[in-house]
Amino acid sequence: MAVDPRGADLKRYLQEDPGGPVVMLNLLRFAEGGRELYAQYAAALSDTFLARYGGEVLYSGDGSTSLVAEDGQSWDAVLLVRYPSREAFSRMVADPEYQQVTELRTRALSEAVLQATVPW
Repeated sequence: MAVDPRGADLKRYLQEDPGGPVVMLNLLRFAEGGRELYAQYAAALSDTFLARYGGEVLYSGDGSTSLVAEDGQSWDAVLLVRYPSREAFSRMVADPEYQQVTELRTRALSEAVLQATVPW
């Protein structure tokens, strides 16, 4: 399963930019021992990169009781992260310093959804 965006995904993400801020939905399923690795990644993200690129965690929490989901559709954790623009998010993931810590996220996850949202 994919856990990291690919170049083609980021290109499409920027091409479909409606302008303005973006809230990224993160649905996370941890690999064995992944919660601890993800905590290290999240600390680096919060301490360095969110401030640098104007990001803000709006919500983070553990998955709980699924009311409407098929088997295997529940998630270990959910995050909502707001960035001032899609371009700011794209610059962050291209940052060479970020590239050094993103491997923690990759190793932490067995599956993920990373989806841009558009306000109604």
